[in-house]
Amino acid sequence: MYSVTAAERSHHRQAWAARGALAAAGLAALLPLLYGGLVGLLLLAAGVVGLALTAVGLWWVLSRRGAARVAAAGLAVAAPLGVMVLFARAHLLWVLVLSALLWCGAVASGRYALRSTGLRRVRVKEYRTPAPQRPFLLLNPRSGGGKVEKFSVREKAERLGARVVLLDAEQHQDVAALAREAVADGADLLGVAGGDGTQALVAAVAAEHGLPFLVISAGTRNHFAMDLGLDRDDPAACLDALTDGVELRVDLGFADDRPFVNNASFGAYGTVVQSPGYRDSKVGTALEVLPDLLSRQRGPRLTVRAGDSVFADPQAVLVSNNPYRTDDPLGFGRRERLNSGTLGVLALKVDSAVEAAELLLDPQPQGFGKLTATEVVIEADEPTLEVGLDGEALTLSAPVRCRVARRALRVRVPRDRPGVPELPPRLDWRRLRKLAAAVSRTAVPVRSPRAGKPSD
Repeated sequence: MYSVTAAERSHHRQAWAARGALAAAGLAALLPLLYGGLVGLLLLAAGVVGLALTAVGLWWVLSRRGAARVAAAGLAVAAPLGVMVLFARAHLLWVLVLSALLWCGAVASGRYALRSTGLRRVRVKEYRTPAPQRPFLLLNPRSGGGKVEKFSVREKAERLGARVVLLDAEQHQDVAALAREAVADGADLLGVAGGDGTQALVAAVAAEHGLPFLVISAGTRNHFAMDLGLDRDDPAACLDALTDGVELRVDLGFADDRPFVNNASFGAYGTVVQSPGYRDSKVGTALEVLPDLLSRQRGPRLTVRAGDSVFADPQAVLVSNNPYRTDDPLGFGRRERLNSGTLGVLALKVDSAVEAAELLLDPQPQGFGKLTATEVVIEADEPTLEVGLDGEALTLSAPVRCRVARRALRVRVPRDRPGVPELPPRLDWRRLRKLAAAVSRTAVPVRSPRAGKPSD
């Protein structure tokens, strides 16, 4: 008797999923040609032109004001609608819809095939350490629209033996100084319920003194908490780490001597966050400020240096504490790990509508730079730089040197927590072709050690 092993079955599923992905992608591209002939080919070309016009319209929306902006918004909407009308008039709209569905199926099947290869996200090692005896927590009652009060964070923290200080919403307080005073008084853990900018300041004090740091997800977006796998729906659940927790060793970024847990933004965003109205109207403020920044009527000329790489004159630069995913919409803005000891760098340079279209259509546009480094220097033709540090507005002297302190931060998290959702695998079509063509070396039937029963 012969049997097929679990590894062989997995291999066959993987190979067929890869073949299905390639077949679906090919059929999605060929359908307009198979059913439309020359008309289908022309419609595909019209689709590419429509994408380019959409990118042009969006660029003008961001870089123009008044009537020009309104007209550009109309172009950005009309271009894709016009392509759909052309397909409909040729009685091929169903082909467009079916092609889109086939493409979605190709992506899903391809992800399944690559996920089955055993490639998994990096898991951060957990360290079991004694529970803190004198934890100190800073709580911002206004953060996240009042989550501290809504989830009774203060009451739970005090029941668990923590010393709690509520930040005064009416006046500025130096949270780093408050954290250092707590350390001098014998605190053996520092924690914060607040935005990522406040988190970073206290995290730096914890790292400086070798103390564990507790993240309470009471901010608005909680990016750092998300990448730590914490419960973002219930900030009070983060306090379980005080009694039943483990520690993670993660990196901490610095722009000169200012810490950041997520990223430091230079150029356009770094200037936008300085505007007084940004907190109340982010979109409105950005639309008001961006035209002058993108047309270079305002703001410094930047140069990014990372090792041997140089990116000249970008309008926007993002330096992140570990690289962000940019290759997939489902994983965009997420970090696969927080302990790689590297900074991620994204730089964007767009000076015309043509270059905006290139960003959308070219797989490797010249105006987009992406790299990793342990140290990045942002130079400018002005003496100071406006910076958005974890969303907080700062002004630093140029040049600004960004670095990463590898695994400098001991983050204490609940042992039982949601965890980081698994990111989709990178959709590598070359690897899919190899998987589809591969012949398993274990395809030869294996004799079962017991007749009549399959082997494990």
